[in-house]
Amino acid sequence: MDHHHENKNGNNTHIDPVCGMEVTEASKFTEKVDHKTFYFCSEKCHIKFKNDPAFYMNKVEKTSTAKESQNINNINSIEVNQLANANTSTIYTCPMHPEIRQNHPGNCSICGMTLEPLLPNLDEADENPELKDFKRRFWYTLPLTLIVVFLAMFGHQLDWFEMGVQSWIELVLTLPIVFWAGWPFFVRCWQSILNRSPNMWTLIGIGTGAAFIYSLVGTLAPQVFPDSFISMGRVAVYFEATAAIISLTLLGQVLELKARSQTSAAIKSLLGLAPKTARKINDDGREEDIPLSHVHVGDLLRVRPGEKVPVDGVITEGSSSIDESMLTGEPVPVTKRVGDQVIGATINMNGSLVMRSEKVGSLTVLSQIVQMVSQAQRSKAPMQRMADQVAGWFVLVVIGISIITFFGWGIFGPEPSWVYGLINAVAVLIIACPCALGLATPMSIMVATGRGASNGVLFRDAAAIENLRKIDTLIIDKTGTLTEGKPSFDKAIAVSGYEENEVLRLAASLDQGSEHPLADAIVRAARERNLALTKPTSFESGSGIGVKGELNGQQLSLGNTALMEQLGISVDSFIPQAEELRSEGASVMYLAVDGQLIGLLAVSDPIKISTPEAVLSLKNSGLRIVMATGDGLTTAKSVGSRLGIDEVYGEVKPADKLQLVHKLQKEGRVVAMAGDGINDAPALAQADIGIAMGTGTDVAMNSAQVTLVKGDLRGIETARSLSEATIKNMKQNLMFAFLYNALGIPLAAGILYPFTGWLLSPMIAALAMSLSSASVIGNALRLRSQN
Repeated sequence: MDHHHENKNGNNTHIDPVCGMEVTEASKFTEKVDHKTFYFCSEKCHIKFKNDPAFYMNKVEKTSTAKESQNINNINSIEVNQLANANTSTIYTCPMHPEIRQNHPGNCSICGMTLEPLLPNLDEADENPELKDFKRRFWYTLPLTLIVVFLAMFGHQLDWFEMGVQSWIELVLTLPIVFWAGWPFFVRCWQSILNRSPNMWTLIGIGTGAAFIYSLVGTLAPQVFPDSFISMGRVAVYFEATAAIISLTLLGQVLELKARSQTSAAIKSLLGLAPKTARKINDDGREEDIPLSHVHVGDLLRVRPGEKVPVDGVITEGSSSIDESMLTGEPVPVTKRVGDQVIGATINMNGSLVMRSEKVGSLTVLSQIVQMVSQAQRSKAPMQRMADQVAGWFVLVVIGISIITFFGWGIFGPEPSWVYGLINAVAVLIIACPCALGLATPMSIMVATGRGASNGVLFRDAAAIENLRKIDTLIIDKTGTLTEGKPSFDKAIAVSGYEENEVLRLAASLDQGSEHPLADAIVRAARERNLALTKPTSFESGSGIGVKGELNGQQLSLGNTALMEQLGISVDSFIPQAEELRSEGASVMYLAVDGQLIGLLAVSDPIKISTPEAVLSLKNSGLRIVMATGDGLTTAKSVGSRLGIDEVYGEVKPADKLQLVHKLQKEGRVVAMAGDGINDAPALAQADIGIAMGTGTDVAMNSAQVTLVKGDLRGIETARSLSEATIKNMKQNLMFAFLYNALGIPLAAGILYPFTGWLLSPMIAALAMSLSSASVIGNALRLRSQN
């Protein structure tokens, strides 16, 4: 699918997949992925794309699909409904290597871990199939392992069998352990060798395989070994080491899989919010309950008291209080009337409603939240990439140490030296498994994103979690971010020859095509006064300073002072009235017809109740707070003074916001940008961390790394605290993993033997390896209690 078109000059233009801006092919920032070339407006967007290409490619695809759906809707709404509800095949990915994705179950080609569904399915069994399989393998063969270990430790004392016969008994008991219980481990080991991706299964497979093959030959052909290998009447065999290592590794996997299943609890709880059915009103007026997957765009649905709203849509009949706490966290229900938007999975408290579905399937707000949480859980933090690189080389180093251990003991050790060499080499391989190292950061990220989601904070990726704690400067938009974003119309002032209502009617007619909250207030006021609105024949927006269009053959322009200056229209006659209104915190817009100023309109937008507390908290934490808004400077300063924000920029265009972010970054500041509108998108993409209000536009949320579902700035401090706790947790896990291996490998190699006579049994090494992984996961799960 091509995402470009030709501009007026005949040059191909492309959409920057990060910020959504148009870019020509002359851009020097390009990236080729899967035979497609992507173009970027700046180096910053280019770097963000390279850090997570899968996310942005998926975003481009979803945007294109949405556009196609809209085009199809104009032709045949039934086809759109089928498209929106089409089932897609399950995608499987690796929790440690999210770049590995396929449409069928299997193992990761890098680390060998079993792939998991990208999104958990509520319809599937509660227990992970792999967990169920490993538990069966563990419990069915555990009695055999215990018998083999018992015979190896006490058989010579009990004298039940000749030692040669005991070797055969141990072999027979070990065969099902190796060739059934431990078979998945050997398969993963072989895959790691074929893929040239050494990992923990390489070490386990080589270690247990070497011990088993040596013992097998010692039992079948003991005559090939010299007398130095004979101990207590037989060639020393180590079937018990092989069996115990496999059983303990299975135990470790069971513990790990149980813990990993808890990390998806946040997503499952979100999925569980959605109702299973919807009550559809057919064309003949008959009502029937249908599966949620059968709801199409445009369907009329009945929502009775106490029921959940099935999908996103708009109320067409009735009024009620809606509990939106699942989305906003606010316990007080919100009154909804005809024309108001409702969101799927929220609860209808009292009245009966009829709604028209507008977003279904993966396009609903709830589905978008689930996708964002899942995307963040599967992404890699910069710290994790370092751990991955270390782990890859680490395996090769461990194999080298194991070889040195084998020959060192064989040549210089006491008799039976080669037996000591083999056992210590196996112990080195087993205890050094980098499982704890590989799990150290992914587990912390998975738990943290789930915790963030439950607190109304959505991280787009792991890098956002890692970097949010570093910010020292926060740029905040005003409308919809500091304020409610639900402004109300105050008044209109007209020049001589025009009526106030006529100014309002013309402005509202033009503003019908705008998504801005100020425009919505003007349109709403005109309709409340029953003014007859006319649909403009042309409309132009996106400048961030106003809108323009044609109405009944007249050219209308509505915007702030910057727009009027751009058009060469003087506003001097209205300056006193405008400044007085702005000093009271109102936003002022001028209306011009055919280049002549005919009036101004004032709209007030109250500050959110939570904003003063949020700003004070952020300032006390050491952040430099900057307000940048398209509103007039007087209005901006009025709002800023009430909130204690000293650094205020007014009448700022989107390009100016982008430039402000650039300027602060050049000063060495780590900048976060918080906004909710389309005009904020370029600055959100350029900032080190973009923070979008969940109550804002999709474009803003797609450009940001963090989304505050509640639209409450207090969520920034919550997100920063979680970021700090997560990085601390990751560092603890990595430190433990490195310390464990730094101490374990020398012990397994026998460094204490000359001084104490101690050797580390491979069985103890296997137990330590399993417990190290479990401890790392357990530490990560502590983040679930983070406030």
